[in-house]
Amino acid sequence: MAWWSLAANAGAVHGAPEWMHALASKMQPRYDDRTDAVLLYSDTSVTVISKDKMRTHVREAYRILRPAGREHGNFFVYTSGRKKVTFMRAWCIPVSGQDYEVTEKGVSEQSPLAAAAGVFLDAKRKSMKIPAPDPGSLVGYEYEIEEQPFFLQSKWDFQGFDPVLESHYRLELPADWQVKSSWINHGSIDAVRAGTNTWEWTATDLGAIRRERQMPPLSGVAASMVVSLLPPGGTPEHNAFTSWSDIGQWYTGLVGQRSESSNAIRQEVTALTGSQHDTFAKMHAVAEFVQSQIRYVAIELGIGSWQPNAASDIYTNRYGDCKDKSTLAIAMMKQLGIESYYVIINGRRDAISGNDPAHNGFNHAIMAISLPEDLHDPSLVATLVHPKLGKLLFFDPTDEVTPFGRIRGELQSNYGLLVQRDGGELILLPRQEPALNGIHRQGKMALEEDGTLYGEVAETRIGDRAAEERRRLRTVQTDSDKLKVVEALLSESLGVFKLTASRLDGVANRDHALGINYAFQAPEYGKKTGDMLLVRSRVVGTESSNLLETDEPRRFAIEFDGPSQNSDSFEISLPPGFEVADMALPVDVDFGFASYHSKTELSGSTLRYTRTFEVTDVSVPASKADELKKLYRIIATDERSTVVLKRRVQGQLPPPTPDTGK
Repeated sequence: MAWWSLAANAGAVHGAPEWMHALASKMQPRYDDRTDAVLLYSDTSVTVISKDKMRTHVREAYRILRPAGREHGNFFVYTSGRKKVTFMRAWCIPVSGQDYEVTEKGVSEQSPLAAAAGVFLDAKRKSMKIPAPDPGSLVGYEYEIEEQPFFLQSKWDFQGFDPVLESHYRLELPADWQVKSSWINHGSIDAVRAGTNTWEWTATDLGAIRRERQMPPLSGVAASMVVSLLPPGGTPEHNAFTSWSDIGQWYTGLVGQRSESSNAIRQEVTALTGSQHDTFAKMHAVAEFVQSQIRYVAIELGIGSWQPNAASDIYTNRYGDCKDKSTLAIAMMKQLGIESYYVIINGRRDAISGNDPAHNGFNHAIMAISLPEDLHDPSLVATLVHPKLGKLLFFDPTDEVTPFGRIRGELQSNYGLLVQRDGGELILLPRQEPALNGIHRQGKMALEEDGTLYGEVAETRIGDRAAEERRRLRTVQTDSDKLKVVEALLSESLGVFKLTASRLDGVANRDHALGINYAFQAPEYGKKTGDMLLVRSRVVGTESSNLLETDEPRRFAIEFDGPSQNSDSFEISLPPGFEVADMALPVDVDFGFASYHSKTELSGSTLRYTRTFEVTDVSVPASKADELKKLYRIIATDERSTVVLKRRVQGQLPPPTPDTGK
């Protein structure tokens, strides 16, 4: 192995502390040309003073290897009303010249308020910028924070997008306290006693998490340790978590009576459902109200980042965040005699797995509705049967573009914490059928002798495919902007075209399919070669991907948005005097996680192309990446395939119509 160091700077002491100079004198391995920086040293020391006070001291140093690694010259720490930074310092040992220190005078503070997105936080960000973090230089920083924790748990994240040479985690506990350590994506590391009720863990030589397209979130693949801090006298009453049930019990205590109704809420439910004659219609009316009439605004100050507001306040103010909207929906469903439960979840699938220890990895709240036994409406598909609670319907009141009865793809096959009165339970949310999500196109085209193609296409979008376009169209105000949306869809498949007509149907109605209809002309779509025309039978729509076209072996699973089923059916009338000389063979492949079928046929003077692409799994393991690559290559070949048309010899009869069995 090749080694290198910058030991020449080790003797200079101008500003950087001794621990950084010691690192500068060490030999480090040489990394490949994709490594921008390496974390040479990380030390996190957590001192638990009481159940209401903790102190954390952090010290880290990076070697900058390439220009992109300069980002480590900027570091920041988040604070809040319950967390404050007591000091921050930073240093740089450059390749040549004197090392220097950035003092607290160089600290800037920002309030990351996202008012435009309806989010207001009491968090502030203190940041430092280390000048000239050029390749070869060593940058380091040190800071300390004091906080009043909401719960007695800590997490050591010791792997990231940069390789790690050495990482330490030290924990000092009061007398009679205990600790329980659990591990995520890494085998257990033995703790070493470092003092009276003080423990230390060390990890070395950790490889970088290489970014891959459509990979799981970092928290779902990187190594970490969850530390549960256990004071004497029990766990839940001290907000110490050793199980998912503990977290659920803690959250139940936070919610308290906040999901209780008020007179105004009861009157609203009566007004919404008074004219409805069945349970489903009443539930739908309540869901529609919370989805559409309660604005998303998150005011997360202090415990407000976890604790919902009272349902009465949410109703009166007509706004709230995800947990608030769920709280109001739970209160309103209760007026219908229907019990509901909070489900705390991460918005990205695989951020939490079923094998993970209990920890705070959640960033979203939805709800589970206990369905009456006699309710069997076919639109209620996001369901599972719970052994104690019966049939549960999952519903996200924050999602304004997904119809009641379904959940979007990123929530499907995703683990969430079902909060019950006596605790919490980690459950796997249901996966919906592929047929409930997709794009279905039907097109009729006419090909001219000069190669110009005239076409009309009707697209029907359902599920997430409709939701993502509805989100985009919500910001579209003018007709010209709507045209741009359709033009963007066409530009993915056609090089040169002119949009001649377009119409959007069902944009505002999430309970119905979204219709996108358009007409176009594409000059030179048919490519002339002597007396022949080459015509691509797949006119619009792309299912192939270059996702896996890389020499690097795949390390992580390939994540899909969710199960889906797309289909195309195009009819192209041929110009007079032309016949088919050659066309592609049918394609029929099924890899289990996805399948693809296509066929080109001739019926009289009409060319017909049909295909279906179905994704049944939400992710493909890395071990099957080569199969997925093969599938995408098969699709790409089919999408590029052309039909060869040749001019008939004068007086020659047209070929007989093939017998297709229809």
